Amino acid sequence: MMGRLQEKFRSFFSNRWLVFVAAMWVQSCAGIGYLFGSISPVIKSSMDYNQRQIARLGVAKDLGDSVGFLAGSLCEVLPLWAALLIGALMNFIGYGWVWLIVTGRAPTLSLWAMCVLIFVGTNGETFFNTVALVSCVQNFPKSRGPVVGILKGFAGLGGAIMTQMYVTIHSPDHASLIFMVAVGPTMVIVALMFIVRPVGGHRQVRPTDAMSFTFIYSLCLLLAAYLMGVMLVEDLIDLNHTVIAIFTVILFVLILIPIVIPVQLSFFSEPRALEEEALLPASEKQEAGKSEQDANEVIFSEVEDEKPKEVDLLPALERQKRIAQLQTKLFQAAAEGAVRIKRRRGPHRGEDFTLTQALIKADFWLIFFSLLLGSGSGLTVIDNLGQMSQSLGYDNTHIFVSMISIWNFLGRVGGGYFSEIIVRDYAYPRPVAMAVAQLLMAVGHIFIAFGWPGAMYIATIFVGLGYGAHWAIVPAAASELFGLKKFGALYNFLTIANPAGSLLFSGVIASSIYDLEAEKQAHQHHHLHTSPGSVFQGMLRLDAPKCDGAICFFLTSLIMSGLCIVAFVLSMILVHRTKIVYTNLYGKSRSAGPSKPENSN
Repeated sequence: MMGRLQEKFRSFFSNRWLVFVAAMWVQSCAGIGYLFGSISPVIKSSMDYNQRQIARLGVAKDLGDSVGFLAGSLCEVLPLWAALLIGALMNFIGYGWVWLIVTGRAPTLSLWAMCVLIFVGTNGETFFNTVALVSCVQNFPKSRGPVVGILKGFAGLGGAIMTQMYVTIHSPDHASLIFMVAVGPTMVIVALMFIVRPVGGHRQVRPTDAMSFTFIYSLCLLLAAYLMGVMLVEDLIDLNHTVIAIFTVILFVLILIPIVIPVQLSFFSEPRALEEEALLPASEKQEAGKSEQDANEVIFSEVEDEKPKEVDLLPALERQKRIAQLQTKLFQAAAEGAVRIKRRRGPHRGEDFTLTQALIKADFWLIFFSLLLGSGSGLTVIDNLGQMSQSLGYDNTHIFVSMISIWNFLGRVGGGYFSEIIVRDYAYPRPVAMAVAQLLMAVGHIFIAFGWPGAMYIATIFVGLGYGAHWAIVPAAASELFGLKKFGALYNFLTIANPAGSLLFSGVIASSIYDLEAEKQAHQHHHLHTSPGSVFQGMLRLDAPKCDGAICFFLTSLIMSGLCIVAFVLSMILVHRTKIVYTNLYGKSRSAGPSKPENSN
């Protein structure tokens, strides 16, 4: 009896669903950068910064959140638990030092030093992201869309969770939110760092997977709806502290519920049948089948060269049939010595690329620039949400930070779910879902530009959904087009598009236009309300002029809306270029069944 119980515990700690659930909790700590909209007003007032200086801190935060070369490199040479520990320490030191400075417990530093601290603190998130995604994509190679969508969704939800904790603490000191950002994630990561890793065992699609994913999707929707309801109630009604504490306890119960999946699979389900165990890929069989797979890949390379261009224009089933016929002819010709099949230099889309090989591919750069324009504009809204809502006359900026976190979460979960339907059921390129997300964002920017009544509520929905969808779709698409072997390095390079877009939109365009409009309003105000002799003295006291009205972000939002349309066009070009790849990746498995190799091309 004790031996069987020990075996069940061993099964539990090596269960890939336990890894996935723990990775969800890790990812809820990987979205603290989205709290910058709540943190920046505190830093701005205590450090006496203007909007351009705050924008520079925002860019440093975005760089830290997205430049993951260090994380990607260290994850290849260090144990994953060590990479998580490094990320936790960076988070603790960076944001902890900022908290000491803001509260006057440490000497004030120059702006560039503050940028370094924000960069270091937020760069810890790249370790959380890389370890969680690499582990779970390897553990669930046939369910990339749902896995990436859910994991990135919890990263987007981190801002709302932290905000609710801050409301519960009920601290009059707004800087305590920075303290929470420094300490909370560090404690969670240290507790989970030995659980999140690739595990051996059955990696095929199992009958219980669909039910488990459905359960988690349902829980995600419930969690988002609950958080949205709680935030609205807290914003509209003056609640006592006990009620707020109860709300927070229920929130944590919902976050912890997914643990029932690995518990049920490990302790309450029957052992796997022998026939199912036979599906486990033995290393000898892998080696024996390697040459055959290589041959298939070589033949597919020749097919891409030899197939007529009009084949790509045929319906999916007819196109697949014609390609299969051509492939058969090439096999026969090669066997008879009529043609000599030669391998091209470098892999084809759908095979494993190194970062260097991917950087010379047009598809890789289409993803990069589409992500730069789409996610960069969304991140600009997130970083400037406090100033945007204040300029439109809203007093409580925290409600919009929480709302955009929730819609960001739903965008990530929904982006993974619907893009998976697109590729699994229709064998259509996943980037088409990214194109739809970019159209949503273009509409959201229009609402901010014109500042209609209630515009911020609608804008947070569109921008949050569209921005979040990018981070479910891009990692899954990159792994499909460029392989899993160097996924960490590829993903971390693509994420550079995020701070690059933020640098362009927030650091250059938004902050310059905001400060220009603020100075115009300051001149007009002092011209009307002060005597000529005191105008100059009054201007000296306005170190950080404030802008009011839709005009503050009108031009910026119109520019971002237009560039989201450009991103849509780039995504559709990528869709057109990758139709044949997705037909070979998913069309075959739909017609031949799940036993075919995933990257059979």
